[in-house]
Amino acid sequence: MPLTTTGELVAEAAARRSAVAAFNVITLEHVEAVIAAAETVGEPVVLQVSENAVKFRAGRLHPIAAAAVSAARDSAVPVALHLDHVKDEALLREVADCGFSSVMFDAAHLPYAENVAATRRAARWAHANGLWLEAELGEVGGKDGRGPLDAHAPGARTEPGEARRYVEETGVDALAVAIGSSHAMTSRDAVIDHALLAALHDCLPLPLVLHGSSGVPDEELQRAVLGGISKVNIGTALSIAMTGAIRAHLDADPKGVDPRRYLAAGRQAVTDTVVQLLRTVAAAPVR
Repeated sequence: MPLTTTGELVAEAAARRSAVAAFNVITLEHVEAVIAAAETVGEPVVLQVSENAVKFRAGRLHPIAAAAVSAARDSAVPVALHLDHVKDEALLREVADCGFSSVMFDAAHLPYAENVAATRRAARWAHANGLWLEAELGEVGGKDGRGPLDAHAPGARTEPGEARRYVEETGVDALAVAIGSSHAMTSRDAVIDHALLAALHDCLPLPLVLHGSSGVPDEELQRAVLGGISKVNIGTALSIAMTGAIRAHLDADPKGVDPRRYLAAGRQAVTDTVVQLLRTVAAAPVR
């Protein structure tokens, strides 16, 4: 099936009043596992490569992108590629010829005016190059001399009025909102602020994205989709599955040295995890 675009998948999900799941990948085994799971469930997916994953790959975007593009083109379900949490504007400009259709540009650490200027610049460049751009807003800050609060800091919440102003000033295509989830959670006990999500959904004229979804229990995740989330980002859950399976395999076979054996165990664990998460998202009530 031809490589599709994140914008198309999110728009189709929003039209169904549902959400598309987006999974962060680091290795080829992640890519293979996510696509195998998507084919099993019959759901489209977004493969996400973060700026941190690019740094892990010696700063080279093209090799992992080429592998993901090749795997996506052989898939039986629609697959899109997304570059996630990009702060380096030079890296942003590498995506257009790598098969990526979208970027999450992360300027949330900057003071509000600088955040707006950088994100507006990124959005204009992205749109000129046929790319869909996502951004993120936690708390603008400035109260009592404080700077911006990261969207995943404890207690961070996206204020609807600030968010509407931010969207108007930047021209982004989607907004990740701070409503109770957090990056890198290894427990699934996040509590979503559903009243805030409803207010954000009512006042913002674009798709909403939930980051840190690995820490959100199934029922809360489904309620978030029902409440207006159109893209669900998941990363840590895959790392937990892969690491646990590899650790168990090596504990059971301490003399084993063939990486194909323990990587196969890790890949299968990721596949199983993604199947479960895709079914959870797909089973969310229609809003």
